[in-house]
Amino acid sequence: MNGTAIENFVCVIFNVSFMNCTWHVGWTASGDTQYFLYWKTSKKEDFTGCQNYIKDNYGRHTGCRFQNVTIENKRAYFLVNGSRSGQNIQSYQKTIILYRIEKLTPPLNVTVNCREVSHGCEIQWQPPHTSHVKRRACFKYEIVIENKVDPEKNIRTTSQTERSITGNSYIFGSFSAEKRYSVKIRATDNGCLVSASWGEWSTPVEFGKEQVTSTSSSMLFLISMLAASLVLFLCTVSIYLKKVSATVLQPRDPFHEISPMDFETEYKTQLMKHETEEITIIEEMT
Repeated sequence: MNGTAIENFVCVIFNVSFMNCTWHVGWTASGDTQYFLYWKTSKKEDFTGCQNYIKDNYGRHTGCRFQNVTIENKRAYFLVNGSRSGQNIQSYQKTIILYRIEKLTPPLNVTVNCREVSHGCEIQWQPPHTSHVKRRACFKYEIVIENKVDPEKNIRTTSQTERSITGNSYIFGSFSAEKRYSVKIRATDNGCLVSASWGEWSTPVEFGKEQVTSTSSSMLFLISMLAASLVLFLCTVSIYLKKVSATVLQPRDPFHEISPMDFETEYKTQLMKHETEEITIIEEMT
């Protein structure tokens, strides 16, 4: 029996409601030993068996995955027993305060607002997401700001670390627009029912030279697009004016030389008009 119970039992809550529990096989356990985990969140409840085991290369259970775990009850009771060729082996029991094993999510919505005139940047963020703590004062933070490497200017990567920051903002006073930086943040307990271990790092946010370069590229792109649009507009207007001018009737030239055919036609017209007027007069006299 001795040495057949599991060893190094560890549980971690992550992403607010997921929990993984893992253990090592007992040092005297044979290859056909199998373990089974049961847990409950109140002494009055019945134990519930694991539904999603983690297995090693021999098919032995070495852990369990849980979903939809809440920390409201604050305590959980675990029991791991097993069998070997139909014989019982040593069992293992442990009580865990759930909030202490939570791995805090990264702080949310990290933003950086820099002012080159004051050589300062304001870094802001929101508290990590948890299921049982809503007060912002329950967290304190660690911030790491790196001055990114720049081979052209022979600048090596250096970092500045600030711990035990309360609130949700920090002023970085050594900003230079000619340099490129990145910032990441993580959280821990500040006197509430929060894990004393540091949580996960936020995704690094870059600012500085890279940000300025990106902005300049965007402006150049916009200017190019506006110029191309203007050229296209002028070409369209020019083509339209040519089409309109082609359809306008040209005025008759008053100084156009009368051809012999035109003169003959005009003479016949006048002669017929004269004869018509004479006939009209004779009829009136009669």
